[in-house]
Amino acid sequence: MSRYFVALLPPQHIQDYANQVKQYFADKYASCGAQKSPPHVTLQPPFVWVDGDLPLLEACLQTFASEQNPILMTLDGYGAFAPRVIYLNVVKTAALVNLQADLMAHLASHLGIVDKVAQTRPFAPHMTVAFRDLTKPNFYASWAELEQRQLHFEFTVNSLTLLVHDGQRWCVQSELAMKNFTHGES
Repeated sequence: MSRYFVALLPPQHIQDYANQVKQYFADKYASCGAQKSPPHVTLQPPFVWVDGDLPLLEACLQTFASEQNPILMTLDGYGAFAPRVIYLNVVKTAALVNLQADLMAHLASHLGIVDKVAQTRPFAPHMTVAFRDLTKPNFYASWAELEQRQLHFEFTVNSLTLLVHDGQRWCVQSELAMKNFTHGES
């Protein structure tokens, strides 16, 4: 059995930017936790799945993804869940909210994957750059520094990504193309 989650990953140049911010937090504020996964927006929080049934999980996700249109995403500034999390702010659009809700419903009805915590709070899309090991004093110091800092990216996400935990970090297991997208397009 392994831990998995489903996310949207931005294009490589935005991942590179987010990873630079994560490295800044590691260097200046001793917060390295966010470096244990690629920059992402979580759609289905972590769950445990039998490794032997991975083809079933991937097939279910591919069926879902193939029915979804690529999604336009916007990163706009920084945000925080005080006093422990700093993130790149993802603009919460109806398309993004619907995609997340539909995915969770699909996984619940087809595979019995349910995240009880996610069902009790509203979806808050974000791209974490520091969390868990960010101390409260470092949170307040870094938030004062970043709160007004500008950043803006717009991009289209063409696939869902299934990530697996290898015991140390989260790694891409598979990318599941959305409707009207074939690998090789951008």
